[in-house]
Amino acid sequence: MSILSDFVHDIASLLFPARCAVCGEPLARGERTVCTFCRATAPLTGYWDEADNPVARKCWGLVPVERASGFLFFVHASGWRRLIHGFKYRGAWRTAREMGAWYGRHLKQSGLYDDVEVVVPMPLHPFRRCRRGYNQSEYLAEGIASQLGVGVDRRSVRRRRNTPSQALKSRRDRARNVEGAFAVRRPERLAGRHVLLVDDVMTTGNTLLACAAEILRAAPGCRVSIAAFAVSRHEMGVKE
Repeated sequence: MSILSDFVHDIASLLFPARCAVCGEPLARGERTVCTFCRATAPLTGYWDEADNPVARKCWGLVPVERASGFLFFVHASGWRRLIHGFKYRGAWRTAREMGAWYGRHLKQSGLYDDVEVVVPMPLHPFRRCRRGYNQSEYLAEGIASQLGVGVDRRSVRRRRNTPSQALKSRRDRARNVEGAFAVRRPERLAGRHVLLVDDVMTTGNTLLACAAEILRAAPGCRVSIAAFAVSRHEMGVKE
């Protein structure tokens, strides 16, 4: 049965080869989603190993987060941008889950996130979720949680305003855009716990910080850490 299964897999691979979500080359046996070369050359930040890093500094004086990190730098006109847009806009939710697991393994190895008790994905407004069909941050959160050995809470935090895109707004307008955008409807589920808030892309951080602030306000005794899959070099003050 195993020989037959391997034979069918090999034939399918020849006819319909799975391709790397970054470079587009066929994946070798044992490779998943992203090929070995692209993983080895990924623009990783290393921030998960540093309690004091540029993502954490973005929070200082604004929201008292426990830990904050980003996994890789968002590189325009690159295969990594295509990968992110694939799970953000084109239905590649399995890619988001696999990338979350990759990120989660690094968070686990760092030891800085060992006391996280629950992972919360950044919520989408129901209208946007309905139009897209899924929330990519939920799949990133699932991947991360699977490595940290904790659960995912998809229901306690909701987005009550369908805020316009932040992309073309000024820094001040971005902050105003997300004021009052989030609500915690089940604060008792988060009270007294260490929450890891997960999002796909962090630029200025206004959206993540607005959500983190609402969680801290609504859930007594909870602590919040932040994990963004991709961060902006420019916003982090890192030269190309």
